[in-house]
Amino acid sequence: MTEEASRVNRHAGPGEPQAPPPPEPTYAERARTLVSLGRTGALSTLSRKHPGTPFGSVMPYVLDQRGGPLFLISSMAMHTQNLAADPRTSLLVVQPGWEDDPLGGGRVTLMGAAARLAEDERASARAAYLARHPKAQHWVDFQDFAFWRLCVEDVYFVGGFGAMDWVGAGEYGDARPDPLADVAAGIIEHMNRDHPDALRVLAHVRSGAPVDEARVDEAWMVAVDRLGLRLRLRTDTRVHSTRIAFPREVRTAEECRAVLAAMLVDARARVFP
Repeated sequence: MTEEASRVNRHAGPGEPQAPPPPEPTYAERARTLVSLGRTGALSTLSRKHPGTPFGSVMPYVLDQRGGPLFLISSMAMHTQNLAADPRTSLLVVQPGWEDDPLGGGRVTLMGAAARLAEDERASARAAYLARHPKAQHWVDFQDFAFWRLCVEDVYFVGGFGAMDWVGAGEYGDARPDPLADVAAGIIEHMNRDHPDALRVLAHVRSGAPVDEARVDEAWMVAVDRLGLRLRLRTDTRVHSTRIAFPREVRTAEECRAVLAAMLVDARARVFP
C-alpha cells in the first residue's frame, strides 16, 4: 500500500469508501527509466584474488533494446579477469542528479551473468556506446578492449523511502522508459524556481491531505512522469511527500506544461473563488 493510500485509509470513517491511490508507473517502468538516464554504475564482480569476496568497479555503460547494460572493458582490468573466472555480477545505478538524502533517491540493482558480445554485435554496440560515451573513441579499438553484456536475470528497485521490490527480468525488459525521462529534470527545476506558490496551492487542493494536514508551508516538486507528479511538502508538523495524478496521460514536455497550467488554474479557482 502506498503512503498516500495509507494516509487516506487512516482518516476514512466507518463504512466510507477508500479512495484508490493515484496511478503511477510500475516499478519495472521506473527501473527502466532510471537506468536509461544513468551513464555509470557500480559493477560488482567476484574477486579471483579473494574468492567469494565482492570487488567493486566504476563502470560506464549503455543499454541494449531490452535494458541490458553493455560494457567496454579491457582484458587487463581486474573486473574483466574476475568475470572471465566467474561471470556472475551486478550493476548498481543510482538516480542521476539526486542531491537530497541519498537514501531517499532511486536506485536499481541489475543482477545476472556477463558475457562477451559476439563479433557480429560489435558494430551496433560500438555506435551506441560512442554516442553515449564519446571520449571512449580514444580506446574503443584497442585490441585488449571488448564489449560485454550483463544478461539481466533479476532486478531490485528502490524508489525512495517505502518503495522497493524485486522486478522480474522479463517485466523489466518489456518495460519502456517514461516519455518524460529526458525533460523531467527541466520541468522540475522550472516549477520549483518559478512557481513555488503555485505548487503550494496545487498541494492544498489536489493532494487529498486530511484537514489536520491541509496547511502547506512549502511544496516542491521532486518527480514527474507521464501519469502525474510527486511533491515534497512541509507543514507545521512534518515533512512528507504526496502523489498527484494528471487528469490525462502526457507524453511530451509541451503536453505536461499544458496540463500543469490547467491544474493550477483550477486549483486557484477553488482556493480563491
